[in-house]
Amino acid sequence: MYGILPQLIVNSLIAGAIYTLVTLGFNLIFGVTKFFNIAHGVLCAVGGYAVFYFAKTLGWNVYLAVIFGMLIAGLLGYLSDVLVYGPLRRRKASHTVSLVASLGIFTALQAVIAILFTSQFQTLSQNNAGTQTLYQFFGGVMTQTQLIILIVGLVIMVALTLFLRYTTFGKKIRAVSDDEEVASIVGINTSRMIGTVFFIGSAIAGLAGILVGFDTGIEPTMGMSLLLKGVVAAIVGGVGSVYGGVLGAFLLGFVENFGIWKISGEWKDAIAFALLIIFLIFRPRGIIKR
Repeated sequence: MYGILPQLIVNSLIAGAIYTLVTLGFNLIFGVTKFFNIAHGVLCAVGGYAVFYFAKTLGWNVYLAVIFGMLIAGLLGYLSDVLVYGPLRRRKASHTVSLVASLGIFTALQAVIAILFTSQFQTLSQNNAGTQTLYQFFGGVMTQTQLIILIVGLVIMVALTLFLRYTTFGKKIRAVSDDEEVASIVGINTSRMIGTVFFIGSAIAGLAGILVGFDTGIEPTMGMSLLLKGVVAAIVGGVGSVYGGVLGAFLLGFVENFGIWKISGEWKDAIAFALLIIFLIFRPRGIIKR
């Protein structure tokens, strides 16, 4: 019992860090647009496949490939707002219409990825998992890649929090999130702010996909699974709340991993949605109310 407990904690922290990256970007975008951007999930796959192309096909330096992967994911998120969501907002389209449009973007980009790279499972890691450096934490073991995932997740969380709280640009984003109409009246370029948020949130999603690719691998359909976990974490923590999203992500990671302690790992998704249902019934606004 006590031998497996430290490993379950380590696995929960790693899962929580990945869900944090997906949820942070999702909550950031939801905060200023007020709709569920389903296309957010496929941008995780875009980031992963961009690194696969640059690093493994073209032979670029892996760090440069990661930067370009994040930029491409961010740029696609920005273009989706400029070309699709922005015109819908100007026409006063409902959030349901925007959600359906995001589903169309998700489906189209996922199909393009499958056409360009096939549906074959790929890995970004240069080394086999067995050859990676292993680190022990109170009896639990994690690979070098997983340690990087945990560190990056925490760094992005802190950086985003400081950015939103202490920079002028971050305060403008918070103003648009609170009330877009009032923010526009006081002179804030709301369209520019929303476009920037799409870029930042999508780049973070791309980074999540990249890190998953280095840890386990990538496939065109990976975006849906990450999106669902990100949405569950966002709702559990509090939709639109950065702090709530982080709490929800780590809570989900722990509930999933401890939930499959005595049963098959195939129940992990069912456990995640059971947690979602419980919160929707008893605390629909999440851990932290926005």
